[in-house]
Amino acid sequence: MDGKVLVTNPVIEEGLSGLRQHFDVTVAHGLDPRQLRRAIVGVDGLLPLLTVAVDEELLVHADRLRVIANHAVGYDNIDLEAARRRGIWVTNTPGVLTEATADLTWAAMLALVRRVVEGDALVRSGGFTGWEPRMLLGIDLQRKTLGIVGLGQIGRAVARRAVGFGMRVIFTDPSCDAPVELGGVHCEPRDLEQLLGEADVVTLHAPLNADTHHLLDDRRLGMMRAGAYLVNTARGPLVDEAALTRRLRQGRPAGAALDVFEHEPAIAPGLAELPNVLLLPHIGSATRETRLAMTRLAADNIQAVLQGREPPTPVVRPDRPWPGSQ
Repeated sequence: MDGKVLVTNPVIEEGLSGLRQHFDVTVAHGLDPRQLRRAIVGVDGLLPLLTVAVDEELLVHADRLRVIANHAVGYDNIDLEAARRRGIWVTNTPGVLTEATADLTWAAMLALVRRVVEGDALVRSGGFTGWEPRMLLGIDLQRKTLGIVGLGQIGRAVARRAVGFGMRVIFTDPSCDAPVELGGVHCEPRDLEQLLGEADVVTLHAPLNADTHHLLDDRRLGMMRAGAYLVNTARGPLVDEAALTRRLRQGRPAGAALDVFEHEPAIAPGLAELPNVLLLPHIGSATRETRLAMTRLAADNIQAVLQGREPPTPVVRPDRPWPGSQ
């Protein structure tokens, strides 16, 4: 077989069937950085998870690497400039996980504002002794304001779903400052601080980069309106988690649903003890259909590059040809 491919962690095996027909594919079971530096020697294509750091320290050992196909939409785990300098393609998996992540955002939002997990725990513990009109009161979403931070593919999918709840939608996005119509939902632009003071639910869908790290710091969290809720299914470091923990203790925001964490898989001390927090294990794209599609797209990107074709979803195009290419 012409070329070696390293998959850093187990994925849905069916998605690798095309690659296995043409290349020598190895699926590792979680390598520490030292093991990965050894394993990458002689590898032509790398398929890492978002949790795997593909940095300068690793790439100096990548003597044959031609393509890094990230198993994610985001790529903040990859040193893009180091890859570009070495003539390595970088690709991601956009589009295929949009709907699943939007669904999970709404699932988390509804579970949070209607206190679903608290209710489940109450019943399981034997604490439910009968219906009571003041028990586990949440809020209605109807006629409330949804604030979307980042109106990319996932943010837009979240906005479209708001039509079924009769929510007013506002958004902030550096690439768009005009109203947007999405599936019958009218979305009005705001700057971030206006949005925080106006929205009843704030949901994050921004990429992680130098500008968005701790986008919601202690000061901005304090700008959220009384009774508002925060949902983050994007990237953990968008939020200062220690500050969020302090603010949640004070009841502002009123609650938070988090599918991602600043120092994942660790979470800030004290966060898990708070009753007004819903904590999920990074399952935004966790449907079989979506994870299979992600694996197939990452595999297609690798196969295209190693066979001399443009990959379907490039992030970085090499600024020099690979040695020996035609």
